Amino acid sequence: MEVIDTAFVAPPPSLQPHSWLKSSLYKPNSQLSFPTSSSSSSSSSSSSARALAVACSAAAPKKLRRVSVEAVLLAEKALTEVGIMAGSGVFEEIFDGEVFKYYVDGEWRKSSSGKSVAIVNPTTRKTQYRVQACTQEEVNKAIDLAKVAQKSWARTPLWKRAELLHRAAAILKEHKAPIAECLVKEIAKPAKDAVTEVVRSGDLVSYTAEEGVRILGEGKFLVSDSFPGNERSKYCLTSKIPLGVILAIPPFNYPVNLAVSKIGPALIAGNALVLKPPTQGAVAALHMVHCFHLAGFPKGLISCITGKGSEIGDFLTMHPGINCISFTGGDTGVAISKKAGMVPLQMELGGKDACIVLEDADLDLVASNIVKGGFSYSGQRCTAVKVVLVMESVADALVEKVNAKVAKLSVGAPEEDSDITPVVSESSANFIEGLVVDAKEKGATFCQEYKREGNLIWPLLLDHVRPDMRIAWEEPFGPVLPVIRISSVDEGIHHCNASNFGLQGCVFTKDINKAIMISDAMETGTVQINSAPARGPDHFPFQGIKDSGIGSQGITNSINMMTKIKSTVINLPSPTYTMG
Repeated sequence: MEVIDTAFVAPPPSLQPHSWLKSSLYKPNSQLSFPTSSSSSSSSSSSSARALAVACSAAAPKKLRRVSVEAVLLAEKALTEVGIMAGSGVFEEIFDGEVFKYYVDGEWRKSSSGKSVAIVNPTTRKTQYRVQACTQEEVNKAIDLAKVAQKSWARTPLWKRAELLHRAAAILKEHKAPIAECLVKEIAKPAKDAVTEVVRSGDLVSYTAEEGVRILGEGKFLVSDSFPGNERSKYCLTSKIPLGVILAIPPFNYPVNLAVSKIGPALIAGNALVLKPPTQGAVAALHMVHCFHLAGFPKGLISCITGKGSEIGDFLTMHPGINCISFTGGDTGVAISKKAGMVPLQMELGGKDACIVLEDADLDLVASNIVKGGFSYSGQRCTAVKVVLVMESVADALVEKVNAKVAKLSVGAPEEDSDITPVVSESSANFIEGLVVDAKEKGATFCQEYKREGNLIWPLLLDHVRPDMRIAWEEPFGPVLPVIRISSVDEGIHHCNASNFGLQGCVFTKDINKAIMISDAMETGTVQINSAPARGPDHFPFQGIKDSGIGSQGITNSINMMTKIKSTVINLPSPTYTMG
């Protein structure tokens, strides 16, 4: 692995806002750096371990949450001295000391390319990890092995498939700390949220095992005389059978949870799976895959291929050996859908989730949900509140309440469990800043000063946003939230429906009749009433319309989507009827 010889410090809260000249866009060299010493490295590791230890404790059942200074120190000692951090302990075989390996045929291997892909820490903007740059030949090999393994797996009893999934879920939750560490360093996810993602993922896998046993254990029995003109001379038996090899492509923001949301349903349904993780989040995904390896799944059934999308992306999605694609991400999904051919597609491609606020809404409830929905994980969620459409008569009061809550958000490094952490990349930060600059030039009201240091952007509420501003329509995927004042409910619905996106939306009102009517009128896959948009619980249906996606997710829907119907018809020599 590349040796990092400088340590970067988080920016202080007293930073001044940028000037509004185009040339003032962030210049990387302006961030402070200091030489690394063994003591500073130890301190950083200690701080990270301490945050993860507290977060792990918080994720435990309430009766086990006895967090004290002594407990945290003991956990910290265990994390640093026993060596259960990323790429060590039970995960040692996935790492060669410099580059993380890829997974195929039940083994961790180095790519024959001899190349690697750098993963940049969003906080330090230095290379944190490296993963293998796999070749097209290695993709071919993984898919060939998957096709063979899938035939045997499809003959494995359903209860045995479920048993292995339960085992993988337990291992995943047991090793939440090192996987959470990867999430903190790869995608700047706050430590407590990183642990929560891993625990949630284990629960998702277990639920999938249980649900799969129920819905795949049932078939249908049809008789022919229910259709006009037929006697009861045919019996039709239907069952759900696997599709074959599933290609799973999760996004950077939930590289573990949105990976297992594809892996679990694929495996319980009898499919093989090839996982192509995002570059940012790849190491967390590799650790997660190792938990499935430790659970004892058959060789070849699961593969995890890392590398550059430009080199193996199209090759994977257009491969004739792939029988289904489950993708979560952005515009890339549109290109995939045009190239994939006649294979089932399950896609979630982002959203511009609108929050419509009526005059009778509980504004304290609205403000809490706007801040939580709009700024958690720095707004890098497909279901984040992306635009607030509020009735003019209550707009001032709502903006005041939201501003008061935004002022209390902590800004800093993910190891510190800050509410606002760096966005995933410099290009993402630049894109967000471009939206902010456009809004400033067109007259939006800035409720806070715009501040940025590196990939870290302070939370910003933009009031009096108009439809001619880019931020009114484009998805920032960052901690910037526009407020559009409306004079009628119809105006709010019109703005929502004029978007190319249609993932989720929400409406706040005390009148349930109005809420239902607005929900029916909003062209989105889901509408939340009196709560911010959210994906989950994970067994709830989750889908988008228009440019937000194809098909529906959620555990049950994903299992059904990754199967097809097989019918067997028994033809009787003469009609027969049950007489009792």
